[in-house]
Amino acid sequence: MLAGLSTHLAARRVILASQSPRRLELLRECGLVFDVIPSTFEENLPKERFPSPEFYVLENARLKALEVIQREVKGKETPHLVIGCDTVVVHDGVILEKPADEDDAFATLTKLSGKTHVVYSGVALFTTARGLENPHLFFEKTTVTFGPLDASEILTYIKTGEPMDKAGSYGIQGRARSFVSEIQGCYNNVMGFPVQRFCSELRKLASYNEL
Repeated sequence: MLAGLSTHLAARRVILASQSPRRLELLRECGLVFDVIPSTFEENLPKERFPSPEFYVLENARLKALEVIQREVKGKETPHLVIGCDTVVVHDGVILEKPADEDDAFATLTKLSGKTHVVYSGVALFTTARGLENPHLFFEKTTVTFGPLDASEILTYIKTGEPMDKAGSYGIQGRARSFVSEIQGCYNNVMGFPVQRFCSELRKLASYNEL
């Protein structure tokens, strides 16, 4: 998916500011070689400060990447590209992130049962050419509809442990794929990283000599 950029990127140090196994898998599949340095940013921004979910995920993504740069890079080899990402589920205007516990996961999945929700991912790309003050930002959104779920089905799913580290309390690439009756937009975005859009944005940066 990064054909034409492989030689260019081979000379670049790239950092992913995330420990999400889904993001690692998706980025490796598109042929990117990178170091993983998980961000310790607390993700506790007050949601009411943001006019819409896309602004919220973009700011989280920006601050995740910036935290890694400020903590890890000083006095070391300067990376050419640092990638930050944040994904949330939005239902009835409410942002749903990772569940606090099993009860929270149950409440979230009950809300999503038989309903349509939207998955937003924000991505921040810090490059040497653009500097710390001007990261390249973009977001992707995907609409997902669940079929009706009964309480026993939800409880069985929660007991697998799969929903506990995922925005919206489900993983579309896992057992929860059977919950989905319709999807409009990027499937990988629901997994946690919009790979196709990311590759497109990298090509754009390269064309501007900003990568």
